[in-house]
Amino acid sequence: MPQVARDYELGIVVNPDVGDEQARAVVERITQTIAANGGEVIRVNAVGRRRFAYPIQHHRDGLYFFFDLTMPPTAVVEVERTLRVNEDLIRHLLLVRDPRVVSQQRQREAEAEAQAALQQAETEAAEAEAATRLAEQPDAEAAAEAASSSLDGEEGEPASAVSDEDEEDEEDEEDEEDEEDEEEEATSEAEANA
Repeated sequence: MPQVARDYELGIVVNPDVGDEQARAVVERITQTIAANGGEVIRVNAVGRRRFAYPIQHHRDGLYFFFDLTMPPTAVVEVERTLRVNEDLIRHLLLVRDPRVVSQQRQREAEAEAQAALQQAETEAAEAEAATRLAEQPDAEAAAEAASSSLDGEEGEPASAVSDEDEEDEEDEEDEEDEEDEEEEATSEAEANA
C-alpha cells in the first residue's frame, strides 16, 4: 500500500569555507537524494551567510538554505542518514509542516500568481494599444493637415494672410499691456513721492 506524501521543511547550514559552487553542489545532492526516495523539492530558499549565536565547529557563521518538500514518511530515515554523513553540513533540521498552513500558503501563492498574470496581461494590452495608436498617428496628422489646408483654401485667403492678422492682434494686445504697466508705474511713483 503506497504511503501518502507529507509536507516537510528542511533547513541546512553549510560550512562557510566551501565556495558557492560547492554549496550549490550540496543543495543539488540533497535534492537528488530526496527525489531518489520518492520525494519532491518544491522550493529552495537560499538565505545566505548568517552569523551564529555561538561558535559551531570553530565557525562563527554559515550558509543557510531552506527546502520546502514533499516525501513519504518512510524516506525520512534515508534522507536524515544522508544529511548526517555529509561533511559540508554543519547543522540540519527536518520538520513536518502543518497541512492546513501548507494549503493556505499554496492558495495565497496561486492567487498571487494569478494576480501577476492578470497585471502582465493588462500591461501587454496597454502596450499593444499604444503601439496601435502610434501606428495610426501619422495618418491622423496627415488628415488634420489636409483638413486645415482645405479650410484655408475655402476662405479664399492664403494661410500667410491669416497668420499676419494674428500677429497684428498680438502686437495690439502687447501695446495695451505696456500702456497699462506704464500707468501703474506712474501712479506708484506719484504715491511714493507724496
